[in-house]
Amino acid sequence: MHNITVIGAGYVGLVTGTCFADLGNKVCILDVDEQKIATLRSGGIPIYEPGLQEMVKRNVDARRLSFTTDYAEAIADAEFVFIAVGTPEGVDGDADLRYVQAAAESIARHMKHPLIIVNKSTVPVGTGDWVADIVRAHQPEPIEFAVVSNPEFLREGNAIADFMNPDRVVLGSLNREAAEKVARLYLSLRTPIIITDLRTAEMIKYASNAFLATRISFINEIANICEHLGANVKEVAIGMGYDKRIGHHFLDAGIGYGGSCFPKDVKALAHMAATHGTHPQLLKSVMDINQHQRLQVIIKLREVLGSQLRGKTIGLLGLAFKPNTDDIRDAPAIEIARLLLNQGAHVKGYDPVAMHNAGEALPSLQLAKDPYDLVTDCHAIVVCTEWNEFKHLDMARIRDLMAYPFIVDGRNLYEPEEMRHLGFIYRGMGQGYSTDAEASR
Repeated sequence: MHNITVIGAGYVGLVTGTCFADLGNKVCILDVDEQKIATLRSGGIPIYEPGLQEMVKRNVDARRLSFTTDYAEAIADAEFVFIAVGTPEGVDGDADLRYVQAAAESIARHMKHPLIIVNKSTVPVGTGDWVADIVRAHQPEPIEFAVVSNPEFLREGNAIADFMNPDRVVLGSLNREAAEKVARLYLSLRTPIIITDLRTAEMIKYASNAFLATRISFINEIANICEHLGANVKEVAIGMGYDKRIGHHFLDAGIGYGGSCFPKDVKALAHMAATHGTHPQLLKSVMDINQHQRLQVIIKLREVLGSQLRGKTIGLLGLAFKPNTDDIRDAPAIEIARLLLNQGAHVKGYDPVAMHNAGEALPSLQLAKDPYDLVTDCHAIVVCTEWNEFKHLDMARIRDLMAYPFIVDGRNLYEPEEMRHLGFIYRGMGQGYSTDAEASR
């Protein structure tokens, strides 16, 4: 058993700390947000992540997991201190490191014995060296420490499984012994462990996310070409994916990526590249294509409803950036809603778990109580999030409730021919020419 402190009780910190506790370690999770810690101490969790609340309760009951706002308490017995705070997008696309800096300064002021400081936050290349400088500068007296980069690869909605069954663990440090000590925390997971230098480890995270974002933008560009050439991008992606050099993952055409990682990380990597004199042309194209996918929805709506959307009622089916999370950061649905509202449309939204967050972010959005309430009197609905429950709706009932039976399927959730057979005007993403019922209307 090891004593571990995790600073930050967000998606990464809470999942990381809870999973380490579940592996038998004693873990203290610190956050400066008193309300968040109060929620955790009372048995709740401040985020939606399947299976996490049950795991938190199990480890709190076993006295392996605790929560605090007090740095002195948190690191009093710690061997490892993981920094897992947010690194939001800065003004120019760079990463905002104010929370990392605050955590490093607080660790330095309160540490009483040697520590291994592990940076779990996604940070620009070179941040590990910067954190070490901050700690040295703010220590009341010199105490030995080492900094290790341990980037996270957790997917929201699947974070526990990703932690417990990782493809790899990446560790970077100038102190090989410290990196090997962190590696031992992960040995029971029986996964490849890559130990490298600090900057290479930090770059692995950015390069991985940028590559996955590139795959998404690539298939979306192919989808747009398919629409004009009469091909079906879903079948194209299947055909491509059987090539072992390509694979099937991240080849689902739609309205683009969102969330807390891909948009921010691609921008940050492009910013790092530009400020160091290189030309991130591919990364810029990836971002441009992703932005264009949201506009594609507006284009499709105008094609059927007319160039003026003012006064039209549009329903957004799904508000989170992906299923199994309540995260709306950079969610396509939120941006589409803003675009529609700016054009005078009346916009309604429904999501199984993201309603509260969406309402706070966009007060002008009318929130529906269920999918059938959402579609009532709508001139069009836009599928923005591929929640499983949306696959099994009573589509005939939805058709009858709508003012006009028009679907823009931003996630290719439904079968075009089936929707057209039911009498819908259907627009998917990259699914060839339309032969739907609008000709008879």
